[in-house]
Amino acid sequence: MSHAAGTGDPNSDPRFAPLRGSLQSDGRRQAVHPADVSGRFTTRRNLVFATLIAVYVLLPWIEVGGHPAVFLDVVNRKFFLFGATFNAQDVWLTFFLLTGIGFALIVATALMGRIWCGYACPQTVFLEGVFRRFERWLEGPAQIRIRRNRKALDFDKLWRKVVKHAAYVIAAALVAHVFLSYFVSLPRLFEMMTSNPLEHVGAFVLALSLTGVMYFNFAFAREQTCLIICPYGRLQSVLTDADTMIIGYDESRGEPRGKAKDPNAADCIDCGRCVAVCPTGIDIRNGLQLECIGCAACVDACDEIMDKVKRPRGLVRYDSLNGLHGKPRRFWRPRLALYGVLGALGLIAMTLAFTGRTAFEANLLRAQGMPFVVDGDTVRNSFTVHLVNKRNQTSRFELAGVAVDGVEYVFPVDQLELEPLASMSLPVVVAAVRGAAPDKVQITVTETALGDEGEQRALSARFLGPR
Repeated sequence: MSHAAGTGDPNSDPRFAPLRGSLQSDGRRQAVHPADVSGRFTTRRNLVFATLIAVYVLLPWIEVGGHPAVFLDVVNRKFFLFGATFNAQDVWLTFFLLTGIGFALIVATALMGRIWCGYACPQTVFLEGVFRRFERWLEGPAQIRIRRNRKALDFDKLWRKVVKHAAYVIAAALVAHVFLSYFVSLPRLFEMMTSNPLEHVGAFVLALSLTGVMYFNFAFAREQTCLIICPYGRLQSVLTDADTMIIGYDESRGEPRGKAKDPNAADCIDCGRCVAVCPTGIDIRNGLQLECIGCAACVDACDEIMDKVKRPRGLVRYDSLNGLHGKPRRFWRPRLALYGVLGALGLIAMTLAFTGRTAFEANLLRAQGMPFVVDGDTVRNSFTVHLVNKRNQTSRFELAGVAVDGVEYVFPVDQLELEPLASMSLPVVVAAVRGAAPDKVQITVTETALGDEGEQRALSARFLGPR
């Protein structure tokens, strides 16, 4: 978005103003110290941050069906999600979960720009909702922090830095341990924390590594993680269009800039408040930029200034590029129609996949070794029945061979119970009279859970040997 024509003097024309941000023109990083801001969007973001952090911390504590609401027991290949149980055979269903999240992000970006980055991304939630709060509490507002950082090291500066980074390490460790609890459960986590680290080296190293990564990220990398590591910002140019709701500057209202008392100036008084509160240090008046995470801090800041100078709010606002240029904004457009069709197809496929998921697995496998044994007039084949209970409760299994003249089935047991998500392999010997051997053998498996009707499944395998 270009500025209004100026005088051509690089010192006075805003078109020649240097780009602002976290990187200087020579490539060196410039520390960003966003100023405090209040307003409707900041309040909403804080509520979202508090809600998301509470959900993240409380989910391992909330039990559904006797297990944590979210418990991913990778070691034992058992997964519990809000009362539903899954095992290793169900891992393929994560395809629908991951693609669904990705697709939802694409649709949200097409509608509302980088609203995910500004309100729900873990990087933003923990940086703005936790770590920067410690910084403000211990080191004061942005201008005080900047002045203190420029001063030589003294006791006041030292103790604030030490306490701040100690708080960062503690916060990073807490976030890391909560993350670990999703994979080992809270009781196991507390047991690990109070025992010798050498007894669980893997978990200890993981927690230590996560703490270090999070501390470095939130204490030092900060906005550079969004700009350098995360590819999402670079994709916004292909995910958005002129009708996408973004945060933008109304150039027709704001240019030419000038002091509030200047009769020749427009609404923008060039106070720089929108730049001061930006967590990535950009000037929203330069148009939509890679660094903009859609946090709306500049909207609240500008509205506050407009209230003070008694001018209408909305100089910086949520709007589409068409809206900012005075054109009507379309909601329905070809890409949204395409997203709607793809979303419906994905929802149908996911529904079929989840409804087709069975409560147990049963397979008839040929046993290792000789494919068959001939003993006089008898031909024997050895098989293995592999059973997996995928329920969150104990199930009873009954095995029986389909009766065929001259065929005998030998089971070690014909009834057994399996604990939730347990598995078992049973040997089965099928003997047939030579000359009356069938082409295939069939075994029925009937599974019954408490309070449910039995589900039966037929297993078959080829019978080998002389006929």
